[in-house]
Amino acid sequence: MRVTQSMLSNNMLRNLTSSYERLGKYQEQLTTGKKISRPSDDPVVAMKGIAYREDLAKVHQYQRNIGEAHSWIDSADDALDKVGLALQRVQELVVQASSDTATPEDRKKIADEIDQIQKQIVDVANTKIGGKYIFNGADTKNPLFTGYPDDTGNNLNLTANPNTSDVEIEVFDGITLDVNINGKELFTGTTGQDGIVGMLQNLKIDLRDAAKTGTDIGGYLSQVEGQQDKLLASRSELGAKQNRVEMMEERLATREVIITKVMSNNEDIDYEKTITELISQESVHRAALSVGARIIQPTLMDFLR
Repeated sequence: MRVTQSMLSNNMLRNLTSSYERLGKYQEQLTTGKKISRPSDDPVVAMKGIAYREDLAKVHQYQRNIGEAHSWIDSADDALDKVGLALQRVQELVVQASSDTATPEDRKKIADEIDQIQKQIVDVANTKIGGKYIFNGADTKNPLFTGYPDDTGNNLNLTANPNTSDVEIEVFDGITLDVNINGKELFTGTTGQDGIVGMLQNLKIDLRDAAKTGTDIGGYLSQVEGQQDKLLASRSELGAKQNRVEMMEERLATREVIITKVMSNNEDIDYEKTITELISQESVHRAALSVGARIIQPTLMDFLR
């Protein structure tokens, strides 16, 4: 086969073009820090990168869900703390009113304060965070109580919604955590009268009844203590849920680090290696240019020198 000058020139140009492409590839990798810039560069790396990004996006969504779980539990615990302080004040007032030296007028004033405490507790039971009621089970669009306590009459004037289902938040693949407590049981009890609000209503009525003695009023101390025990149990339940949420948060943080590391190993370049390859390719390219200069046929001017 006869090798012509044009064949040598074409081969040289084709090889130089390939050399430029390799130089451009290394320069692009150093600029972006990534092994590929388009799926066609390496389909396997591209497909793995998509899968890793999907996993990382899911982890980030679960972390946002964890944040919502923290907000829900912290808000509920803060609300119950306020209820606990209110019950402590009720306990003090019952002690005052249980003394036979307390006059009917004194007890009426205490009943008025109990009425305000009861209303405050109803407001707490209807706590709304981020547009959601946190003590009415999964029915987060409606408050636990509808209505408002009656100031002086025997009618409680309240309707408690019956929802007691759990509020569940997904925090990992196939793992959900319930983040609420049974507000209806705590605030209204099983009969509507054995909860905190019903107990305060009965206390108000007896405080305004002149026929009641200090012993009658003193009997409410055990009821107040019983409500405090139920409140502590609810706060303990919230604490246990908070611990579970924190453990899941740590697990997600570890998962995020692992996925990020694997994704980096799949996509990111080794700068030292890439720089070395670039320098080597530059040397090869210079040699190719030098050889190419010798291959190109001399011009008439070269002969005239």
